[in-house]
Amino acid sequence: MIRILFLLTATAVLASSCSHRYYIVRHAEKDSPSGNSNMMTSDPALSEAGKVRALVLRDQLKNKHVRYIFSTNTKRTITTAAPLSEATGVKIEFYDSKDSLSQFLTRLKTIRKGTVVIIGHSNTVDDIVNGLCNAKKVPGDLPDSQYDSIFIVTYRGKKIKFARLKYGYPSNPE
Repeated sequence: MIRILFLLTATAVLASSCSHRYYIVRHAEKDSPSGNSNMMTSDPALSEAGKVRALVLRDQLKNKHVRYIFSTNTKRTITTAAPLSEATGVKIEFYDSKDSLSQFLTRLKTIRKGTVVIIGHSNTVDDIVNGLCNAKKVPGDLPDSQYDSIFIVTYRGKKIKFARLKYGYPSNPE
């Protein structure tokens, strides 16, 4: 009887200690068009500051046991994710922010192990964070000038923990 109680307790402790984490960020700073109207594009590259921020993101997350990296199929999100992908050997998987975000959230919630990194846009980060938290943690779209927030959603058993940190130059410790 004692052995059965011990096994049940050990199983419950192990099940409740299982956790996985999501890091959600907006793509790094995008290049702004100069006075040349030919530079106007709906898919801009990263600026020099954005390229540095992507490296800082890599440095902050490369040792976090990343198993998945999701990005939309735009230059700025791919280029933000690429240094981390190269450092970890984890391939970038694409999601379509124009399609049903609820389908993407359902997919994210089926991931039960490891760390997931999601690179989004100013108008999708809040929806992803709030969807993963099952609560409104980010009040709305991010301001156009905001690139330095990293949102962390941790699932531990049935508990969901939320944190918002800043990252930038030089890399801030967690």
